[in-house]
Amino acid sequence: MPTFYEILAAAATTDEPVALGIITHVKGSSPQKVGAKALFYADGRIAGTMGGGCLEAEIQDRARQSLITGKPETFDLVLDHDFGWDDGLICGGRVGGVILPRIHSAAPIWTELARRQHSMTWGITDDFKINWADPTSTGRYRETVTPPCALWIAGAGHIAQAVAPMALALDFTVTVFDDRPALANKEIFPGVTLRVGDWEKTLTESLVAPSTFGLIVTRGHRHDALVLRHWITRDFAFLGMIGSKRKARTIKEHFFAEKIGTEAALEKLACPVGVNIAATSVPEIAVSILAQYIDQRALFLEGQPPA
Repeated sequence: MPTFYEILAAAATTDEPVALGIITHVKGSSPQKVGAKALFYADGRIAGTMGGGCLEAEIQDRARQSLITGKPETFDLVLDHDFGWDDGLICGGRVGGVILPRIHSAAPIWTELARRQHSMTWGITDDFKINWADPTSTGRYRETVTPPCALWIAGAGHIAQAVAPMALALDFTVTVFDDRPALANKEIFPGVTLRVGDWEKTLTESLVAPSTFGLIVTRGHRHDALVLRHWITRDFAFLGMIGSKRKARTIKEHFFAEKIGTEAALEKLACPVGVNIAATSVPEIAVSILAQYIDQRALFLEGQPPA
């Protein structure tokens, strides 16, 4: 699934008229956050979302006018009873933003942002120009785009097979570790990096970046403990392991006794991993796990410690 910046970069290489809408400020309750974006095409197509419903319809109408005039526009909408009653959008907040009808002039910027090879900051100046920006610069809008976070999954069983494609769709790069080539292969894990072989060898690989998240879902407690023995000393942004509270307590007590990993690192281990949604099926378990990882990724990117 292409990212929004990949869609934006592709749109900027065509002659088709298209306007970029961005929410730049929010006050109170709203259906979207600052940074929400959408592309509005002249034929009515929309890529991305500004919140849907009457809010998006209003912005789309303004984008259509902006494409006709060729001039940038701003919007400042109060989501009150009068604005949103027909569509059920009575959030009570206020949403403002910009609409840019000339995205093609910034095609080189969109191309670099789509690659996401390193952290880059771009912005919109007070006179609606799109340019590279300093993280402290001012203007109508500023955003820092970072490379995707990595997810290392130990184990290639049913849980990993459900988590991996979902994680890719959620903008993680995914690496799966296992010692079973019959499971850890490209047919089962398309688009995923594979590390297949003896655990003691593959688990010595260094983290690619501080933005690496770990998930331990091997075929049994013994293998989980083996992986944890190697990974507990790594500086993962977040580390989770499937299992029960009893399993977590037993492993932690054993690791404490053998002085494997620090007490702080073991306390940060999330086991059982996932949010409590009464999940029973494999797809439900995958959803519960990735819900937690999405939350932890947001905390990490905001510079907050794991919860």
